Amino acid sequence: MTAPRHKILVTGADLAVQALRVLQDYDVIYAGALPTEQQLIALVKAHDPIGIIVRYGRITRRVIEHARSLKVISKHGSGIDTIDVVAAKDNGVVVRAAAGANAAAVAEHALALLLACAKSISRLNARMHDGHWDKANHKNIELRSKTIGLIGLGSIGRKMAAMCRAMELNVIAYDPFVTQEDNLALVPLEQIWSDADFISLHCPLTDDNRNLISMNTLAACRQGVILINTARGGLVDEAALLAAVRSGQVFAAGLDSFAKEPPDKNHAFFGEPQIILSPHIGGVTGQAYIDMGVAAAENLLRSLVDSGIHERKEATA
Repeated sequence: MTAPRHKILVTGADLAVQALRVLQDYDVIYAGALPTEQQLIALVKAHDPIGIIVRYGRITRRVIEHARSLKVISKHGSGIDTIDVVAAKDNGVVVRAAAGANAAAVAEHALALLLACAKSISRLNARMHDGHWDKANHKNIELRSKTIGLIGLGSIGRKMAAMCRAMELNVIAYDPFVTQEDNLALVPLEQIWSDADFISLHCPLTDDNRNLISMNTLAACRQGVILINTARGGLVDEAALLAAVRSGQVFAAGLDSFAKEPPDKNHAFFGEPQIILSPHIGGVTGQAYIDMGVAAAENLLRSLVDSGIHERKEATA
């Protein structure tokens, strides 16, 4: 009699074909788009997965504690703030992240938001469609020779730094976990506020940096600073940012992540011409979808090999 196959739960509606090939020895169960905690609890109780690949939704303590056979939680991406890592550790569950798999995609999106803000792309596009020709009374911001401050120097921050240097920007960066970086000035956080014309966030969200962008830090910035956030919404005090944009302290903001996702339909950012928004899709490209899926699947399999549940192919060939 053939032994039943272990199950992998994907908290999303799909996974790249290339990733499914990696998981060919397992049954893959999909939670669907934006699964709730109750839906995830019902699924882990019904299917008892040995692994979870996290695309959407939150993996809470209750989800973990209802998953009796769970051994590994593998993130389809780099940020693990949607996973209760303390609960995972308490229950002997390994948490892995696909660090760097979507770095190029997110960095490109951050640069696109910066350019859109500096060049007033959204407003000029809307004016053109309304029949206006604002050439005589509009001046863009030129990036060349300006200073950009990067907060976070993981794989995404480093990609962003390389692209900004290629555009002749002066790049400074802050990362408490990085002590040296080639061709890049590492500075105290206070120097980011005082020296940067543009600030781009590329750090994970932690209890220590929640609301890093606050009324006080924005007041310490240069007047007319541009803020870009393709990291996590909780890094920004949204009310403080809105006030700073309206006062002119912040010239513009380009945001791909929010404190609550999706934001409420009456969110105060909606309709603000100097705030450019996208629905947390910086890492969503065709190639990144494949790369993140494969990395998440391989990370999951590697952890199962380490735990003795999955045999290495080389050992069975």
